[in-house]
Amino acid sequence: MCSAVLGATWSGLATLLTPALRLNLYCRMRRGKESAASLPQRRGIAACSRPPGRLIWLHAASVGETVAVLPVIGQILLLDPSRHFLITTGTLTAAEIVHTRLPALTEHERVSHQFAPLDVPHWTARFLDFWQPDVVVLVESELWPNLIAACRKRRIALALVNGRMSDRSLAGWRKARCLLRHMLSAFSWIMARSVEDASRLDHGGAGRIDLIADLKEAADPLPCDPMALTRINHAIGNRPVWIAASTHEGEETTILAAGDLIRQAIPDALTIIIPRHPPRGPEIAALNHTQTPRWARGQLPTGQDKVWICDTVGDTGLFFALGAPVLLGNSLPGCEGGGHNPLEPARAGCCVASGPKIDNFRQAYAGLGTDVRYVTTEQDIAEWVLSCLHHETGPPFLHTHHDPVLARDVAQAVLALGKKR
Repeated sequence: MCSAVLGATWSGLATLLTPALRLNLYCRMRRGKESAASLPQRRGIAACSRPPGRLIWLHAASVGETVAVLPVIGQILLLDPSRHFLITTGTLTAAEIVHTRLPALTEHERVSHQFAPLDVPHWTARFLDFWQPDVVVLVESELWPNLIAACRKRRIALALVNGRMSDRSLAGWRKARCLLRHMLSAFSWIMARSVEDASRLDHGGAGRIDLIADLKEAADPLPCDPMALTRINHAIGNRPVWIAASTHEGEETTILAAGDLIRQAIPDALTIIIPRHPPRGPEIAALNHTQTPRWARGQLPTGQDKVWICDTVGDTGLFFALGAPVLLGNSLPGCEGGGHNPLEPARAGCCVASGPKIDNFRQAYAGLGTDVRYVTTEQDIAEWVLSCLHHETGPPFLHTHHDPVLARDVAQAVLALGKKR
């Protein structure tokens, strides 16, 4: 009874807010966070035709989730030549990752991409009625009441992959615990990314959790274009370099100040900033108060440039291949926080630092232990970078590697759900 009331309240509220959500989508497009093509798709309107036959829909909200599940999609394509696939994303950067990396998968022609509909009853119903998936796979913490209710009503099998729930998220559901329990009980198969996440999901009302593993820990190394790397190395030469990767609004001022401190000790040091959202490149360049080269414009740094902004999609692995110290963003005071995956630069042999806001990746950071430095201020960052550049800090040694068996196990579980329908 409690879950029905809360579910109806959520559904009604989302319906009432539909005009505001339309306006918000338009505002997001003006800020470069949506595209003209994505707006109708966010309302559940398809931009391409549905392929014939059985279809699996997988939703990965952002870049990290998308990279983690691409090997699972590849395994499904190999295991079942008759199955078609729909992958949806919630950000433009994640969509770019799909379009960039999908062609590397065998039989990638059987995969379609769309932007995910917002959790408005009419929009999710329109989306599901058009695509008619046999299985819906949600990644990490994409728990949307209207979508899950619509899948349950249509008897569509639900799976949760790399399920994640933080203490903060669980506490946030405390006033709607019965709704959370009702949603989690709808999943036919759940994979949790850690024992801690499994415990919180179980406490929230999940049924049997069949697999505990983290697809991000077993992901492929980030790709790197050797020809582009040669160009970059030639432009940089022997200059000392450090990287601030996946930065968010509110962090770049601190990072630029740290760069100034570093150059007091090493005058030719180069700061490379890789914003999490590439459209922010011009905004970050303006913060530097001098003409700043941007990779999105094909510009390489000269010997006089102190900062280089690398504002393209899918090139992070290229810059990690430089082997420079990497500070991971979305973690410093001044931003919303949550952190980013430290295993990606660590696999490339980079020294890794982060701010204190790492709730989304605590397990990965814990696995690296003291190989990660935690910094808060520009002074902290400068001190760490200088210690790395003077070879006082060595890069972490990782035993992690791509694990096709894990991706195959997940793929087999998802396919099994489709056969039961």
